[in-house]
Amino acid sequence: MRLTKAYQPTLKEVPAEAQIASHRLMLRAGLVRQTSAGIYAWLPAGLRVLRNIAQIVREEQDAIGAEEILMPTLQSADLWKRSGRYDAYGPEMLRIQDRHKREMLYGPTNEEMITDIFGATVKSYKELPKMLYHIQWKFRDEIRPRFGVMRGREFYMKDGYSFDVSYEEAEKSYYRVMLSYLRIFRRLGVQAVPMAADTGPIGGELSHEFLVLAPTGESGVFYDSDWEAMDWQDMSLDPGKDEDLETLKSLVAKTYSATDEKHDDGAWQLIPAEKRREGRGIEVGHIFYFGTKYTESMGVEVSGPDGTPFYPHMGSYGIGVSRLVGAIIEASHDDAGIIWPKEVAPYKAALLNLRPGDEACDQLCEEIYALDPEAILYDDRAERAGVKFNDADLMGHPWQAIIGPRGAKTRTIELKDRATGERFELPFDEAVSKIGLR
Repeated sequence: MRLTKAYQPTLKEVPAEAQIASHRLMLRAGLVRQTSAGIYAWLPAGLRVLRNIAQIVREEQDAIGAEEILMPTLQSADLWKRSGRYDAYGPEMLRIQDRHKREMLYGPTNEEMITDIFGATVKSYKELPKMLYHIQWKFRDEIRPRFGVMRGREFYMKDGYSFDVSYEEAEKSYYRVMLSYLRIFRRLGVQAVPMAADTGPIGGELSHEFLVLAPTGESGVFYDSDWEAMDWQDMSLDPGKDEDLETLKSLVAKTYSATDEKHDDGAWQLIPAEKRREGRGIEVGHIFYFGTKYTESMGVEVSGPDGTPFYPHMGSYGIGVSRLVGAIIEASHDDAGIIWPKEVAPYKAALLNLRPGDEACDQLCEEIYALDPEAILYDDRAERAGVKFNDADLMGHPWQAIIGPRGAKTRTIELKDRATGERFELPFDEAVSKIGLR
């Protein structure tokens, strides 16, 4: 994308309403614009990030056998009345009526709807297990929306749901998803630690929150430093092997992690002092096992091996896709702007032409840009070099490819690694290969 043609409305001034770094930087870098309290329009660069995160979630969920569907944002109140949650959920639920006076709601979560869909189509234990997910907009009417997309009213979320024949099989699904989540967060370039959690209004018996470590997090966290050394992408755990799921369960049980609400000071004191870590965390995912709570309350049964009907065991698994955009920025930024991890960045590189109109500069920039126009944000503006450097740092693309008259004559490209600030000069072929354009 050429910056002269792009809709990339950056701001020089810090927005007065933004209280935390991610909110400030998302507004300044032109990722979002607020349309009303807690509701945002996603602009082109922000939408690219949102889609990149969603794609990583899809790939890792598909890898464990989950299947993607898409459920609507509006739900019938009758579903929630069947489960008993309609009156219990609270004022966060946006309740509405259609023109025929039927009670509807803008979905804050989808346990009731997925249970109803499952119950209408699955009739035998032979069809289990099933794991379904979707990525969809949701709405919760927060009393005080704040911190930009970190606590908005409308948000983009991945919901997954599992159906199993027994507690033992449902527990396997639970840890299978946990492994998938740990891999997702590793690919997103963030350290997210699973911590035992309350189940809240969703209910259930087994629950873990995933918290990204960041100084501006709302939750105090305590964890064993062993979490920092675990690379879930490189580990040989196979989500299809029961023994590997038992290994994960054992790792989680013996490696301490807790929010301040669940912190056990006695257990904490048993950890060697040099391995204790304290800080703040941002919740970006939450998984639950709640057994037959919804299948039983909604009358959803399947037939067992002997023909006797039973209620399938369920789990629910959420990831805040839009919240992750803010969480990644909170965990990865500096005074100059955003520092995007490579897999979620809107573009692989910012291409900076320091002398538009110079024949050699223009020619070399066009040659680089032609390699992959979708992966490059080409700053072809007639602006001073300082403006281009500042905007490139603000927007945070992993690489900056800097083309000036001297380098253009010898086909030498100056690269800047946004994460480290390191600069070096490379011949054309080496530079485009390092960026990932070849």
